[in-house]
Amino acid sequence: MCTSPSLWDIYFYKMEYKQNLTPDQALQKARQYCAYQERCHKEVKDKLYGFGLYKKEVEEILSTLIEENYLNEERFAVQFAGGRFRIKHWGRVKIKYELKQKQVSDYCIKKALAAIDDDDYEKQLQKLYDEKLKTLKLEKNIFIKKRKLQDYLMQKGYEVDMIKEMMKKEKR
Repeated sequence: MCTSPSLWDIYFYKMEYKQNLTPDQALQKARQYCAYQERCHKEVKDKLYGFGLYKKEVEEILSTLIEENYLNEERFAVQFAGGRFRIKHWGRVKIKYELKQKQVSDYCIKKALAAIDDDDYEKQLQKLYDEKLKTLKLEKNIFIKKRKLQDYLMQKGYEVDMIKEMMKKEKR
C-alpha cells in the first residue's frame, strides 16, 4: 500500500537537499550569479537565503558584492528598462510597475525611465498602434475597435493620455 508523504517527510526532504553553503562559498556563487547578468538586490538576496544563510551573512555578502561592483541597482534598472522597452516593447507604466515589484528604489526607477528616449518611445507607441489597428480591420463597430486598441496599448504599459492623443491624431 502506497501512502502519500506527510508534511514532516517533505520538510525533512527539503532540509536534507537544501544547499547549505558557507559564506565564502555563497559569495563565490553570488559573484558568478551577478556576473552572468545584471541582478537587482532582491534577486540576489533571495538566492543567498536559498543557500541557507542567515540575515547577517546575507547583508555582509550583499555589501561585498556592491563594493566589488558586481551589484549595482541603478545599472540594473537602466538595463532592465532599456531591454523591456526595446525587446518586449513595454511602456513606462509597466516598466515602473515591474521595477517596483523587484523593490528597486524610486531614484533608480526615475533614472531608468529617463534613459528611454522620448522620440523612440513615441515611435514605438505609433508602431504598436498601427500593428494593432491592422489586426482590427474586420471590426465594424468603431467604439469596440477603439476600446480594443486602447486596452492593448494600456496592457503594454503606455500612458492613457498618450494613447488618447494618438487616437485624436488618427481622426484628423
